[in-house]
Amino acid sequence: MFRRRPPVRSGTAGTVRRAAVAATAALAAVAAMSGPAGAAPAAAASADPVPTLVVATNGSDTAPGSLDRPLRTIQRAVDLAEPGDVIAVRGGTYPLTSANISITTSGRADAPITLTNYGDERVVIDGEALPASHTPVGGSIPRPQRGAIHQEASWWRVSGLEIINGPYGVYCDGCNDNVFADLVTRDNYESGFQLQGQSPRNLILNLDSYGNRDPRKNGESADGLAIKEGSGGGNVVRGARLWNNVDDGFDAWEFGSPITVEDSVAYGNGYNRWNLPDFSGDGNGFKLGGGSPAPVVAHVVRNTMSFGNAADGYTDNGNGAAMRLTRNTAYENADRGFQLNRSATVPTGNLAVGNGAAVAIGSARGSGNSWGISGSWSDADLLSTDSRVLTGPRTGAGDIAGSDFLRPRNHPDLGARL
Repeated sequence: MFRRRPPVRSGTAGTVRRAAVAATAALAAVAAMSGPAGAAPAAAASADPVPTLVVATNGSDTAPGSLDRPLRTIQRAVDLAEPGDVIAVRGGTYPLTSANISITTSGRADAPITLTNYGDERVVIDGEALPASHTPVGGSIPRPQRGAIHQEASWWRVSGLEIINGPYGVYCDGCNDNVFADLVTRDNYESGFQLQGQSPRNLILNLDSYGNRDPRKNGESADGLAIKEGSGGGNVVRGARLWNNVDDGFDAWEFGSPITVEDSVAYGNGYNRWNLPDFSGDGNGFKLGGGSPAPVVAHVVRNTMSFGNAADGYTDNGNGAAMRLTRNTAYENADRGFQLNRSATVPTGNLAVGNGAAVAIGSARGSGNSWGISGSWSDADLLSTDSRVLTGPRTGAGDIAGSDFLRPRNHPDLGARL
């Protein structure tokens, strides 16, 4: 039985400097994904960008937004920002009362707009007081009110913020060429982070998303990270930890373009921790499709872990594509480790231990998977079932800390390495 504890950050990740470094790496990654014909960003931020607009809890929205005379609200800084600006938010809690933060002005490929915390200071954006956070059962959230941060813009670099208690944490619709790095989206009243609409070439890096729930739907739709109901190639999820959400960890429902998910983990999803009536949470770690009919999309999932979820570790959810699942680990999920029997998915080098069943396979058999090596796997075949390093503080660079968790004693080419 794995041991786990609630993850915490080592300090607050996402300093202004780290935001620029993350953006530089992200631009290269997006460019590589997009290829020569893609609308890849052309320039990286400087190594240490100077804030052009500063926000602080003791500021004033009539101030110029300098370090010594900061603005009071993030929305005012967003409204003033132009391509190339860097908004740095001083530490503290920023309650949202009558309206969410709305981002509708785009940066440019050569001049993205940055929104980040100042230094290592902890910035919390709290949407508890927003009316949409408390939408009644069966109610609908109007589109502009979705998200404590609601974005319909491109070429932004958003990092180092903690978004809580919102009607969604971050909701991005019709967004391209953005980098979202080192964010925490927790305890929201819908999905922690949702990307949808026509939204290509976004990078979601080192996201921690947990404890999100949706009382208005009795747990049916609040995921840790949802890239759904849209399309757009070149989206990448890297270094995410998605846990204890009421529905799924990751959800690609009705998204019509391939998504790459790597170096990420989903656990403890789909349990009714909120005593919601008529509970409807699904509880998959990674849901890789869905819809009526489900789009046929060849997602790529590599070097990820899914454990302790209420349903499947990985499910095609009706996506019939030849997805690529390479060196992933499913452990102690209540149903199947890998539910792939409705697709032509090619699983390679995956490990399943202690699940309700190891795998339901489709038309493609793959190779080098644990169920093809042995019919019997147990904790004794693993170096460690202690998840405390993986679920504990991230590294100084914001990465998931490495450990021997769920590594097989033998078979060095089998399963994830995190």
